[in-house]
Amino acid sequence: MSTSVMNRLRDLERELARRMSESRKKDEYIARLEHRLDERDASVRHLRNEIDKFQQVVRPLTQHIMAMQMADDYLEHSAGCCNGRGGHHHGFVGPAASSFKGRPTRQAISAEPLRTTDPLPIVKVPKSTKSRELIKGAILDNDFMKNLESTQIREIVDCMYPVEYAADSVIIKEGDVGSIVYVMEEGRVEVSRENKYLSTMTSGKVFGELAILYNCKRTATIKAATDCKLWAIERQCFQTIMMRTGLIRQTEYTDFLKSVPIFKDLPEETLIKISDVLYETSYSAGDYIIRQGARGDTFFIINKGKVKVTIKQSNSTEEKYIRTLQKGDFFGEKALQGEDLRTANIIACDPDGVSCLVIDRETFNQLISGLDEIRTRYKDDDVAGRISSTNKEFQNLKLSDLQVLATLGVGGFGRVELVQVNNDTSKSYALKQMKKSQIVETRQQQHIMSEKEIMGEANCDFIVKLYKTFKDQKYLYMLMESCLGGELWTILRDKGHFDDSTTRFYTGCVVEAFDYLHSRNIIYRDLKPENLLLDITGYVKLVDFGFAKKLQNGRKTWTFCGTPEYVAPEVILNRGHDISADYWSLGVLMFELLTGTPPFTGADPMKTYNIILKGIDAIEFPRNITRNARVLIKKLCRDNPAERLTEVQKHKWFDGFNWEGLRTRTLTPPILPVVRSAIDTSNFDNYPPDADSPPPDDNSGWDSNF
Repeated sequence: MSTSVMNRLRDLERELARRMSESRKKDEYIARLEHRLDERDASVRHLRNEIDKFQQVVRPLTQHIMAMQMADDYLEHSAGCCNGRGGHHHGFVGPAASSFKGRPTRQAISAEPLRTTDPLPIVKVPKSTKSRELIKGAILDNDFMKNLESTQIREIVDCMYPVEYAADSVIIKEGDVGSIVYVMEEGRVEVSRENKYLSTMTSGKVFGELAILYNCKRTATIKAATDCKLWAIERQCFQTIMMRTGLIRQTEYTDFLKSVPIFKDLPEETLIKISDVLYETSYSAGDYIIRQGARGDTFFIINKGKVKVTIKQSNSTEEKYIRTLQKGDFFGEKALQGEDLRTANIIACDPDGVSCLVIDRETFNQLISGLDEIRTRYKDDDVAGRISSTNKEFQNLKLSDLQVLATLGVGGFGRVELVQVNNDTSKSYALKQMKKSQIVETRQQQHIMSEKEIMGEANCDFIVKLYKTFKDQKYLYMLMESCLGGELWTILRDKGHFDDSTTRFYTGCVVEAFDYLHSRNIIYRDLKPENLLLDITGYVKLVDFGFAKKLQNGRKTWTFCGTPEYVAPEVILNRGHDISADYWSLGVLMFELLTGTPPFTGADPMKTYNIILKGIDAIEFPRNITRNARVLIKKLCRDNPAERLTEVQKHKWFDGFNWEGLRTRTLTPPILPVVRSAIDTSNFDNYPPDADSPPPDDNSGWDSNF
């Protein structure tokens, strides 16, 4: 090999070595940069968490917003509402816990009842046909109000009253609390937020509609650009219309059912449930509603018009007239008992058409079967014995016997502290303290008393136990079981989402809690991860019963309350709701645990409600949700409350799940929290000491038994 070639090779080797050295230096530099980036990311996460914790303390912790309470709520004390200042304490940490992946914590909405002493009368205001059509068109063009029933829309049109605003007048001011919804008839208005122009609205538009659901702050300013003529309706009038139409329909349908032989021996609550699933079907004159010899599984009650009954005999092609049926009459009842073949023809014969209320065999059997299964399971529960035992254990305990160790959470009415009794570190309790003046100011007395009663009587391993209540001049106190495993919400925040198995376990815990409550006709109404706490073994317990309510058998309640993303459609539409609303929220919880976010979320509550009203079928399910989980969620989130699956344990998604192991607490939880002692608070965020000065004394409106 020549010298020149050798020199060339050496040069190339040196160049290669130099470049490799530079490459190593670059790799080392990149590694240092990546390490610094990781450190900065960690620092950002830490600072974000600290900001979240700080915001929990300094930001208003809830915005309890006023809404209506109707129907059976007329019987409740008129104190069961909130004016939006302050808020109900949710869970141990409360509804203003740290933000979840950049998303603020869901704030619960409370409700106001109609005053029993001064109910708002329904006053119909005369108006021209043109105005009536304009109002109706505006309602049907509105994403929320178009979901109302035709009879409700008609009454709303009847009751709207005229208002006029001169040019440059402010109709709605951003930040003010509103209770009126408007329809534009003449003129033009401009919409702005934070003094920035957003849009212009003209004739035939609805605005301010969130205010007819509950007492809320206006999110924008609406100013008259020209002289304006509008139509308006107050929240209380709207809510009264919604309640009244629902109750009239329910009473009418239930009375129909009582006249049917196969229904006459059923209890009232079952008849009410059946009345809820009846749907209306219309027929034109000459239509065959039932044809002789055909198979069928449907039962009919005539709601409007007349039908004729005919029979075609085997030796003739003619149909023999039997009789005419009219409103209140029924036919096809044998189909509910399993007889498929129709024995006669039923033909609509009213020139104005026929309307029938209809129920099919599957729906009927689902309602009838298993109604007492849950009640039977819990019939031997000794409520009195449990209360007596608890009272005996804690009867001599005084507030001064409790030593505060740390803060577990912060809520709108106060704080939840970890306490021990007389320096006994082997046991600890959660002491929820609530400012009396704030509760009275926000008219939450009835909710607090209901919470005390329901929790005090509960004897379920999946519900946080209440041991004793105290009060002094400034505060009310609830001494409760401490669940030191932390909030499920916090775990979900950190992990992002759960797999099928983990979600199944936590859902099962909630199902057990719901079964216990529903067997006592108690509706919970505020399910969400924030209200689920882990005990030291990793089992979930339901906490915060501020919105829970005991219902009369088969009856509904009309309070608008809950957390927007979890509110059922019938609550939004003020159709009255019962324990079926809890099953809707169970479906929402499943979706959130499996994905990290609830299925129905909007930029503001009204957008969220409109998404909810579009239904679960409009929601795109991520691929990681299995088919059986998706099917169960959709069965729980049915628009019709009576069609929701209540026997959740029997669904395929729970095939192979050890329910007995869950109930006996021998099933190993998916997440085992680390709790080193009875006073270990490491699974909770740190909170600064309470710097708020105590409120002035207020003993008004308090039951002496608290």
